[in-house]
Amino acid sequence: MRINTLQLFEGAKLSRGLAVIIDVFRAFSLACYLFDRGVEKVIPVGKSGHAFRLKASNPEFVLIGERNNKKIQGFDFGNSPFESRNYDFRGKTVVHTTSAGTQGLVSAVNATEIITGSFVNAEAVVQYIRAKNPEIVSLVCMGYAGKYPVEEDTYCAEYIRNRLDEKPFNFQNALEIIRKTSGKRFFKPENQAFSPIEDFLYCMKLNHFNFILKAVHDEKFGMILRKIQLS
Repeated sequence: MRINTLQLFEGAKLSRGLAVIIDVFRAFSLACYLFDRGVEKVIPVGKSGHAFRLKASNPEFVLIGERNNKKIQGFDFGNSPFESRNYDFRGKTVVHTTSAGTQGLVSAVNATEIITGSFVNAEAVVQYIRAKNPEIVSLVCMGYAGKYPVEEDTYCAEYIRNRLDEKPFNFQNALEIIRKTSGKRFFKPENQAFSPIEDFLYCMKLNHFNFILKAVHDEKFGMILRKIQLS
């Protein structure tokens, strides 16, 4: 098994084999919470216009997404696991678009298989990769808006890689560094309306879920995320 760690949009385009598209803050942490809350289907899209067109044809769909960390005008929720915690998602279809994570999914056109990655299901990702034993694994850190690397995604890739190589990983140390660097925005009073402290806590719950999310082709919607529960 050859493991490559890649960065940003270019990394997504270069990914081969089994690609793990990593977005800890917050796209793929949120996606895990959505499926845990009973969502039936998540449709990841790159552009907000695509999301609005899907909503126009399917008024029952729920729109979730952000640009510059803030909820897109006209959407039901921003990219926040905390904001949407009390909504009844059972049986719902969510259309999800973000500045980095969902863009990475649609950009990974050369990968043979695509799954999402985050700390909340990192060990499940490791178990899934071990079971599949692909020739190539591409760990793609989507960073901030796909423009520059961030600590949380890079550390998540390191966690996955170290676990696959049976090497130790100091999560507590990574948590402290993330808190003081890329995660500090969640602790600023002026950001609480769109990036609350609770989102940091939700997204940093290591191995909270024992399932992975796989991007699969859908005849009607192009790409959807499907939950695969691990034993």
